[in-house]
Amino acid sequence: MGGIFSCFSQSDDAMQPPSRRWKSDDQQASISSTAIPSSEWPATEESLLQEAAALLILQKQSGGGRTAIPYDRSASLKYPGTGKQKQQGMMRSSSTRARSITDPVVQPQQIAGQEIKVDDLETNHFVLVHGGGFGAWCWYKTIALLEDAGFKVNSIDLTGSGIHSFDTNKITSLSQYVMPLTSFLEKLGDFEKVILVGHDFGGACISYAMEAFPTKINKAVFLSAYMMKNGQTTLDMFSQQEGASNFMREAQIFLYANGKDKPPTAIELEKSLIKDLLFNQSPGKDIALASVSLRPVPFAPVIEKLVLTKSNYGSVARFYVETTEDNATPLPLQQSMCQSNPPDKIFRIKGSDHSPFFSKPQALHKILLEIARIPVTQREQTNSDQ
Repeated sequence: MGGIFSCFSQSDDAMQPPSRRWKSDDQQASISSTAIPSSEWPATEESLLQEAAALLILQKQSGGGRTAIPYDRSASLKYPGTGKQKQQGMMRSSSTRARSITDPVVQPQQIAGQEIKVDDLETNHFVLVHGGGFGAWCWYKTIALLEDAGFKVNSIDLTGSGIHSFDTNKITSLSQYVMPLTSFLEKLGDFEKVILVGHDFGGACISYAMEAFPTKINKAVFLSAYMMKNGQTTLDMFSQQEGASNFMREAQIFLYANGKDKPPTAIELEKSLIKDLLFNQSPGKDIALASVSLRPVPFAPVIEKLVLTKSNYGSVARFYVETTEDNATPLPLQQSMCQSNPPDKIFRIKGSDHSPFFSKPQALHKILLEIARIPVTQREQTNSDQ
């Protein structure tokens, strides 16, 4: 989590800061016909929260969850009233811009009313990867919205996260931490591709997967996530910050399972401070769910350098989603990462905290639909010709 790692990085003089990035514009737009009408969302949200909590409890009781959690329509988290005719509602959304400053802004209104035909897309399969301390449970609203739009969705519990029972303090490498994700991708069919979505520390995890399985990833989406270059660590992303606030320092709790004379084994957050740090715009019910579900973040993967090559990692189309009210990964840091390592396109969710799947689920859903529509076949052909 941004707040934790930024605090720790201040004592590490070896970190090298990335450069800055341009700004993106914000717009208000109509939601696409696949999203929940605004008038129905409060009741829907409460029902989804209850189902998410129930599923989490049942899975814990069953002792499962060492790999990816499949969300088939027969067993996934779905919001009620799927038989009702959807009506177009209004929501807060975001604008998007291409990599070049001179390129025009793509107005969300231009595509918000278009019907999406998932069978015509390059892939209709999303794989959601949570951030540090989170678990598959945090995506419950996004899963429901995507499935209702006709997509196949899988949400991964990384090692020692969510209902995965491994001891976080015993995780010694990034490869061990992301093993549930890499195992999932390895089992995909030869011609099956997915859209990876990584939140927070999940950005480092999907970057690792992009390097290992570039032919199985159609697009990669970094959601207020760490987007590093070759040779960087997650801690490097925060070395540019001049200093951490007292609030950030108070929030972090380092765990030393191997003794105080050894490096930390994990990091966790003070429960009383998580609202202001991670969920400052999120509903109270979601904050309550997170407060009983968050787990420590393994420390070893945070300080591990990524090995990313142009032929593998660089061959996958990347998209970044900025969150403007983010106290864990502040907007200037997000912009700096994108300036240093430019993605194919940048989106922005206005008014979102660090957890847009809670605070702005419909705006996030709309952006994911937009990304799913973007063809990358021509981009792949161009790269192969170089």
